[in-house]
Amino acid sequence: MPDYMYLLESRLSAEQRAALVRVQELAVADESNLYLVGGAVRDLISGMPIRDLDFTVEGNPSRIVRALEKGGTRVVSENESLRHAELVLTGDVDVSIAAAREDVYARPGTRPDIRFSTIMEDLKRRDFSINAIAISLNPNSRGLLLDPTNGLADLERREIRVLSIHSFTNQPARLLRALRYAARMGFEMNARTAEWFKLAMERGLHSTILPEDAGSEFRQVTREEKPAAVLKAWESWSLLSALHPQLAKRHPDYEAINRITRVRDDMWSAGFRPRLFAPVAFAVLGRLKPRERSAALTRMGLRAAEIHLVDELESDARKIVKILAGPKTASPRDAYAFLEKTRLDLLAYILAESSNSKAVAKIRNYLHKWKPLRQALPNVAGELEALGLEHGPKFDKVLEDFFQAQLLGKARKPEAHAKVLRKLAGIKELPKKVEEKKKPEKPKKKGDARNTEGASGQGSAPPKGTAPAHPASSGKGQARKSKPVHVREKTASKGHEKPKPHGKKKIR
Repeated sequence: MPDYMYLLESRLSAEQRAALVRVQELAVADESNLYLVGGAVRDLISGMPIRDLDFTVEGNPSRIVRALEKGGTRVVSENESLRHAELVLTGDVDVSIAAAREDVYARPGTRPDIRFSTIMEDLKRRDFSINAIAISLNPNSRGLLLDPTNGLADLERREIRVLSIHSFTNQPARLLRALRYAARMGFEMNARTAEWFKLAMERGLHSTILPEDAGSEFRQVTREEKPAAVLKAWESWSLLSALHPQLAKRHPDYEAINRITRVRDDMWSAGFRPRLFAPVAFAVLGRLKPRERSAALTRMGLRAAEIHLVDELESDARKIVKILAGPKTASPRDAYAFLEKTRLDLLAYILAESSNSKAVAKIRNYLHKWKPLRQALPNVAGELEALGLEHGPKFDKVLEDFFQAQLLGKARKPEAHAKVLRKLAGIKELPKKVEEKKKPEKPKKKGDARNTEGASGQGSAPPKGTAPAHPASSGKGQARKSKPVHVREKTASKGHEKPKPHGKKKIR
């Protein structure tokens, strides 16, 4: 049996893990039963990237939401009647918290009556079996998998299966959702689900998709890794009209969508996590007239702030390009300071659509050169500590000056860090130790071993210049006494016999 808590700890980012722990702590303090549900569990088990954390609470989660809000969490939206909230926690982590509930339909296709219930009832009301799985986060059952509809088996079979014959009738937006999951995950609808899907299309249920439900699906498309694939799947089933009637005639700008997708992948590889709702939405609706585009976004029930981002995207990008191409950002220091304050979605749009080489080059330098240098400053801080500078205003200023020097191309190599840091901090280099030069020892002569014992028997060397003793009768030995022994050895190697000493000579 898999250890799902281990999977969570290994698959979640550090920011997501911190968010999970924080919500768990608040649920324990509130004495509420907490579960991780839906897409987070599905993606965890299937090996897909985990984008959001979806929590379900047995009870009212409002106290947990208020506690998170006090701690700096941004509340994006909140529905008190459904007891549901969408949040963004520290580290840009998307989180949803909802009360466990049961949807009761008086008849298919009508709005349901909401009854707050247990986690098991909540899972059974969901759209597809692969989304009806939960992991307990409660102290006494932490890591327990809840799968009342056998969604785990469907994940293994890579199938999408609805939980009721009335699933598409009750919520026609599930027609869009089924195709979105199939395109994203490479899954197929099982035979019965495919049959019910076709039947719903034949009955024209897609024309009854509520605009706000279509808007929710549209918002999800802007976050997909392959938005073009999802849109083409919708287009193949004539479902684009659910977003806007004109979109079915003019079609999304797939080339623009693919350009922004490539830029997003590049930014992800550089360690950035941009929210690209505005650029992707602009590309999807790019062939509509400005008024039609605004009308489509309004019709889908998108928030006013979201509509404003899309409407102003092009003009905001032009202003940024003008500044990046002008004298105000001529130096790397000024360009970095400006880009650090600019939204990532605008930078992504410029990279995808602008032909201004100066602006594009500065943005690429920011993403791939300047920002990594900034992110490496904690390591440099360790080097500065090792040099003896204490933390304080001067410490921070030295680090900032060091970073500015790096922007100008200095101290990029690790071996150059210490010298630049010493100079900026006013720390003198330690004096180098002067080592005494030892006179090189002369190679020992062949006969030295026989002449090293003195009269006292201490083995002291003979005085400098003293030649080894040779027989007095050897005239050649006397003539060559000043030459090194190795010359005599060389001669011996040519076949001459080397003279042998007759005995040791005592040095008195």
